[in-house]
Amino acid sequence: MKKIILASQSPQRRKLLKQLGLNFKVIPSKIDETLENGGTICERIEKLALKKAQNIADFIDEEALIIGADTVVVLDEILGKPPTKEDAISMLKKLSGKTHQVITGISIIDTLSKKQCSSSQITYVTMRPYSEQDIHRYINSGEYQDKAGSYAIQGLGALLVEKIDGDYFNIVGLPISVLNYLLKKFDFDIFSLYDR
Repeated sequence: MKKIILASQSPQRRKLLKQLGLNFKVIPSKIDETLENGGTICERIEKLALKKAQNIADFIDEEALIIGADTVVVLDEILGKPPTKEDAISMLKKLSGKTHQVITGISIIDTLSKKQCSSSQITYVTMRPYSEQDIHRYINSGEYQDKAGSYAIQGLGALLVEKIDGDYFNIVGLPISVLNYLLKKFDFDIFSLYDR
Protein backbone atom coordinates (compact mmCIF):
# COMPACT_ATOMS: atom_id res chain seq x y z
CA MET A 1 0.00 0.00 0.00
CA LYS A 2 1.41 3.36 -1.03
CA LYS A 3 2.11 5.96 1.63
CA ILE A 4 -0.28 8.94 1.67
CA ILE A 5 0.90 12.47 2.48
CA LEU A 6 -1.61 15.28 2.96
CA ALA A 7 -0.09 18.62 1.92
CA SER A 8 -2.51 20.59 4.06
CA GLN A 9 -2.76 21.74 7.67
CA SER A 10 -6.58 21.71 7.54
CA PRO A 11 -7.97 19.86 10.59
CA GLN A 12 -11.16 19.17 8.62
CA ARG A 13 -9.27 17.37 5.85
CA ARG A 14 -7.27 15.37 8.41
CA LYS A 15 -10.50 14.35 10.14
CA LEU A 16 -12.12 13.20 6.88
CA LEU A 17 -9.11 11.07 5.91
CA LYS A 18 -9.10 9.49 9.39
CA GLN A 19 -12.82 8.70 9.07
CA LEU A 20 -12.05 6.81 5.86
CA GLY A 21 -9.51 4.69 7.72
CA LEU A 22 -6.52 6.01 5.77
CA ASN A 23 -3.06 5.89 7.28
CA PHE A 24 -1.37 9.17 6.30
CA LYS A 25 1.18 11.76 7.25
CA VAL A 26 0.60 15.53 7.25
CA ILE A 27 3.22 17.84 5.74
CA PRO A 28 1.63 21.27 5.14
CA SER A 29 2.77 23.02 1.97
CA LYS A 30 4.42 26.39 2.29
CA ILE A 31 3.38 28.31 -0.80
CA ASP A 32 1.68 31.56 -1.68
CA GLU A 33 -2.00 30.53 -1.84
CA THR A 34 -3.03 33.35 -4.18
CA LEU A 35 -4.99 32.06 -7.16
CA GLU A 36 -3.26 32.76 -10.46
CA ASN A 37 -5.11 34.59 -13.23
CA GLY A 38 -6.20 32.88 -16.43
CA GLY A 39 -8.62 30.01 -16.99
CA THR A 40 -11.85 29.09 -15.23
CA ILE A 41 -12.11 29.20 -11.44
CA CYS A 42 -12.07 25.39 -11.39
CA GLU A 43 -8.86 25.32 -13.45
CA ARG A 44 -7.27 27.93 -11.21
CA ILE A 45 -8.19 26.12 -7.98
CA GLU A 46 -6.93 22.79 -9.39
CA LYS A 47 -3.66 24.53 -10.33
CA LEU A 48 -3.27 25.81 -6.77
CA ALA A 49 -3.98 22.33 -5.34
CA LEU A 50 -1.32 20.92 -7.69
CA LYS A 51 1.13 23.62 -6.59
CA LYS A 52 0.58 22.58 -2.96
CA ALA A 53 1.18 18.90 -3.75
CA GLN A 54 4.23 19.72 -5.90
CA ASN A 55 5.73 21.82 -3.10
CA ILE A 56 5.89 18.68 -0.93
CA ALA A 57 6.74 16.25 -3.76
CA ASP A 58 9.83 18.33 -4.56
CA PHE A 59 11.62 17.29 -1.36
CA ILE A 60 10.16 13.85 -0.56
CA ASP A 61 12.65 11.08 -1.37
CA GLU A 62 10.32 8.14 -0.74
CA GLU A 63 7.47 6.62 -2.71
CA ALA A 64 4.24 8.36 -1.73
CA LEU A 65 1.02 9.84 -3.04
CA ILE A 66 0.86 13.55 -2.19
CA ILE A 67 -2.63 15.06 -1.86
CA GLY A 68 -3.02 18.81 -2.33
CA ALA A 69 -6.37 20.56 -1.93
CA ASP A 70 -7.80 24.05 -1.77
CA THR A 71 -11.33 25.38 -1.26
CA VAL A 72 -12.89 28.70 -2.24
CA VAL A 73 -16.31 30.30 -1.96
CA VAL A 74 -17.61 32.13 -5.04
CA LEU A 75 -20.36 34.75 -5.14
CA ASP A 76 -19.73 37.14 -8.06
CA GLU A 77 -16.13 37.15 -6.77
CA ILE A 78 -13.84 34.70 -4.99
CA LEU A 79 -14.21 34.85 -1.21
CA GLY A 80 -11.18 33.26 0.39
CA LYS A 81 -10.16 33.16 4.03
CA PRO A 82 -10.89 36.48 5.77
CA PRO A 83 -7.72 38.32 6.80
CA THR A 84 -9.60 40.28 9.50
CA LYS A 85 -12.79 40.16 11.55
CA GLU A 86 -14.13 43.08 9.47
CA ASP A 87 -13.54 41.12 6.24
CA ALA A 88 -15.43 38.18 7.72
CA ILE A 89 -18.39 40.39 8.64
CA SER A 90 -18.41 41.85 5.12
CA MET A 91 -18.34 38.37 3.52
CA LEU A 92 -21.17 37.06 5.69
CA LYS A 93 -23.29 40.12 4.84
CA LYS A 94 -22.76 39.42 1.12
CA LEU A 95 -23.71 35.74 1.51
CA SER A 96 -26.92 36.32 3.52
CA GLY A 97 -30.02 35.07 1.68
CA LYS A 98 -28.05 34.16 -1.45
CA THR A 99 -26.78 31.03 -3.18
CA HIS A 100 -23.05 30.72 -3.66
CA GLN A 101 -20.65 28.08 -4.95
CA VAL A 102 -18.08 26.20 -2.93
CA ILE A 103 -15.30 24.84 -5.14
CA THR A 104 -12.59 22.46 -4.00
CA GLY A 105 -9.68 21.49 -6.21
CA ILE A 106 -7.76 18.26 -5.49
CA SER A 107 -4.45 17.18 -7.00
CA ILE A 108 -2.45 14.02 -6.40
CA ILE A 109 1.19 13.42 -7.34
CA ASP A 110 3.00 10.06 -7.25
CA THR A 111 6.57 10.85 -6.16
CA LEU A 112 7.94 7.73 -7.87
CA SER A 113 6.33 7.88 -11.32
CA LYS A 114 5.81 11.70 -11.24
CA LYS A 115 2.28 11.05 -12.50
CA GLN A 116 -0.22 13.73 -11.46
CA CYS A 117 -4.01 14.04 -11.64
CA SER A 118 -6.35 16.86 -10.69
CA SER A 119 -10.07 17.45 -10.45
CA SER A 120 -12.55 19.76 -8.76
CA GLN A 121 -16.04 19.73 -7.32
CA ILE A 122 -18.72 22.42 -7.10
CA THR A 123 -21.45 22.51 -4.45
CA TYR A 124 -24.19 25.15 -4.31
CA VAL A 125 -24.98 26.53 -0.86
CA THR A 126 -28.00 28.70 -0.10
CA MET A 127 -27.73 30.81 3.03
CA ARG A 128 -30.84 31.76 4.95
CA PRO A 129 -31.42 35.51 5.41
CA TYR A 130 -29.75 36.17 8.77
CA SER A 131 -29.54 39.31 10.87
CA GLU A 132 -26.55 41.48 11.65
CA GLN A 133 -26.88 40.26 15.23
CA ASP A 134 -26.55 36.66 13.99
CA ILE A 135 -23.40 37.63 12.09
CA HIS A 136 -21.80 39.26 15.13
CA ARG A 137 -22.71 36.33 17.37
CA TYR A 138 -21.18 33.94 14.85
CA ILE A 139 -18.06 36.08 14.55
CA ASN A 140 -17.77 36.09 18.37
CA SER A 141 -17.52 32.29 18.28
CA GLY A 142 -14.21 32.65 16.39
CA GLU A 143 -15.18 29.82 14.06
CA TYR A 144 -14.90 32.03 10.96
CA GLN A 145 -11.10 32.19 11.22
CA ASP A 146 -9.15 30.45 8.46
CA LYS A 147 -12.40 29.46 6.68
CA ALA A 148 -13.13 30.23 3.03
CA GLY A 149 -16.22 32.45 2.92
CA SER A 150 -15.92 33.01 6.70
CA TYR A 151 -18.07 30.06 7.81
CA ALA A 152 -17.75 26.37 8.67
CA ILE A 153 -20.77 24.24 7.74
CA GLN A 154 -19.58 21.43 10.03
CA GLY A 155 -19.90 23.72 13.05
CA LEU A 156 -22.03 26.68 14.12
CA GLY A 157 -21.97 27.88 10.52
CA ALA A 158 -24.66 25.27 9.81
CA LEU A 159 -27.09 27.66 11.51
CA LEU A 160 -26.56 30.12 8.65
CA VAL A 161 -27.24 27.56 5.89
CA GLU A 162 -30.70 26.98 4.43
CA LYS A 163 -29.86 24.20 1.95
CA ILE A 164 -27.12 22.67 -0.15
CA ASP A 165 -27.11 21.16 -3.63
CA GLY A 166 -24.19 18.79 -4.12
CA ASP A 167 -21.45 17.18 -2.07
CA TYR A 168 -21.49 18.14 1.63
CA PHE A 169 -17.87 17.01 2.13
CA ASN A 170 -16.81 19.43 -0.60
CA ILE A 171 -17.99 22.30 1.61
CA VAL A 172 -16.02 20.87 4.54
CA GLY A 173 -12.94 20.95 2.29
CA LEU A 174 -12.41 17.52 0.71
CA PRO A 175 -14.93 15.88 -1.66
CA ILE A 176 -14.46 12.23 -0.73
CA SER A 177 -15.92 10.74 -3.93
CA VAL A 178 -13.58 12.85 -6.10
CA LEU A 179 -10.63 11.90 -3.89
CA ASN A 180 -11.37 8.18 -4.32
CA TYR A 181 -11.85 8.66 -8.09
CA LEU A 182 -8.39 10.24 -8.33
CA LEU A 183 -6.72 7.71 -6.03
CA LYS A 184 -7.99 4.88 -8.25
CA LYS A 185 -5.93 6.38 -11.08
CA PHE A 186 -2.90 5.48 -8.94
CA ASP A 187 -4.22 1.94 -8.25
CA PHE A 188 -5.24 2.94 -4.74
CA ASP A 189 -8.83 2.09 -3.82
CA ILE A 190 -10.02 3.17 -0.37
CA PHE A 191 -12.42 0.21 -0.24
CA SER A 192 -9.44 -2.15 -0.52
CA LEU A 193 -8.53 -1.20 3.06
CA TYR A 194 -11.49 -3.31 4.11
CA ASP A 195 -10.73 -6.43 2.05
CA ARG A 196 -10.79 -9.58 4.18
